[in-house]
Amino acid sequence: MEKDVSKYFKDAVEKLKEANEELYKPEEDVVSLLVCQKSQHAIENYLKGYLLRNGIDPSPFESIESMYQECLKLNKEFKKVDLTNFTCDYIDTDMAYCNDFKEVSHCYELADGLDTLLRKEKIIA
Repeated sequence: MEKDVSKYFKDAVEKLKEANEELYKPEEDVVSLLVCQKSQHAIENYLKGYLLRNGIDPSPFESIESMYQECLKLNKEFKKVDLTNFTCDYIDTDMAYCNDFKEVSHCYELADGLDTLLRKEKIIA
């Protein structure tokens, strides 16, 4: 199980790094859909890793929102990164949403906020 937890966190950190690299290209060169996808993937894996680390199988959860609510029950610090009503799903992504640089930045900021929270809690290094 510890190996799976590490895998989720390692993948989340890598996806966040990739989103960051994409986001900080000159605005005309940014592929916003990639930032959305990588940020959402990072969020999902941070939450799955946290749940698994706490002995909860993440597979029954159907959404980021439901995983977030479970993480919030385990640790009230998750309130600092408000994923309530986070409905972005890069599989069914509204392309107009992902083309809005402000919205893309928001998705990235949420993923980065989770990374910061988990580092502050000394869950990831």
